[in-house]
Amino acid sequence: METKDLFPDEFFKQFKTGDELQNFLKDLQKRGIEKMLEGELDAHLDYDKHNLRKEENTRNGYSTKKIKTNYGEEEIKVPRDRDASFNPIIIPKRKSMVEGLENVIVSLYAKGMSVSDIEEQIREVYNFDVSQSTISRITDAITSDIVAWQNRPLEPVYLIVWMDGIVFKVREGSKVINKTIYLAVGLKRDGHKEVLGLWLGKNESSSFWMSVLTDIKARGTEDILITATDNLNGFTDTIRTVFPESKTQICVVHQIRNACKYVVWKDKKQFTTDMKEIYNAPTKQAAEAALNDFAAKWEHKYSYAIQSWRNNWEDLTVFFEFPVDIRKIIYTTNLIENLNGKIRKYTENKLSFPTDEAVMKSVYLAVREATKKWSMPVRNWGVIIDQFLILYQERVRL
Repeated sequence: METKDLFPDEFFKQFKTGDELQNFLKDLQKRGIEKMLEGELDAHLDYDKHNLRKEENTRNGYSTKKIKTNYGEEEIKVPRDRDASFNPIIIPKRKSMVEGLENVIVSLYAKGMSVSDIEEQIREVYNFDVSQSTISRITDAITSDIVAWQNRPLEPVYLIVWMDGIVFKVREGSKVINKTIYLAVGLKRDGHKEVLGLWLGKNESSSFWMSVLTDIKARGTEDILITATDNLNGFTDTIRTVFPESKTQICVVHQIRNACKYVVWKDKKQFTTDMKEIYNAPTKQAAEAALNDFAAKWEHKYSYAIQSWRNNWEDLTVFFEFPVDIRKIIYTTNLIENLNGKIRKYTENKLSFPTDEAVMKSVYLAVREATKKWSMPVRNWGVIIDQFLILYQERVRL
């Protein structure tokens, strides 16, 4: 039955103010919760309250309980059973908050609000108080979710894995130091993206990435066809140690940034335009010719930039081995950098974190929020998977 059948238009005309409608909805929610509790107890006892059969466990009147909902604070009647084994799902024992409101608190925390800000927001919007300790308890419950998520089995094969690090300030003893969240995102064989995990360590290093890759392998991943990374020293060798058949593409965008780091402002626009000729070339041979032209023009002024291209040339040009549609998604780590940008957005209010657990909790929740829309395969998926099957039929193992 549709809502308009239950409440015709004439019914709502009786409300003259928003407060009157709000009070009606608040009362309706209270009655609805009480009836849902009655239904839960019916199911628990497996008989209706008017049934005269005698059971070992029976109804035992009501208790009252103050609850917090999105309409404010309300006192409700909670049915009891004689042996006190009834624990409602909608409002469990020792909880005073409807589950939906707990989800609101977690969502606000995920979007970067501090505990004190959430406390104030709940007070302003819902007109009741939730203590900071309660808010912390609700968000701390996420810790067990993180452990389960971080240890879940992974796919046996990923077509592409993008890897990057993001730095946060974390208190350690009396000091605030930089720590890195290591992040890996995989492209599955159905075209969907998946965050494989979060790992917390100190400054980004190839040795720590070794432990990340080892963890990914221990959780069931046997093969990664292509990895896309920044140009961290030793990273490529580290990947080959754990996944020896994987092709590693250094992120071209990282290379451009590094090359432009010391270019003076008046040269930067032309410098980057000329660099495009290298990575937009149709073939590796054409790219090499473009690099020589680029060097002839700029090497006298920015020799270090030319040298960085030449030092990393083989790993920077792996994408030329693949068809154009695959090239577009591997020559840059933009996908993972976009995710990093959203994580930064959700955590920007936190100048530093008090503990390792706090930074992991915040980043995990930010990732959960940022990946909610990852419900579709990557663009041009049909073409891309056909190309992977032609190149790696045995390894894709569809």
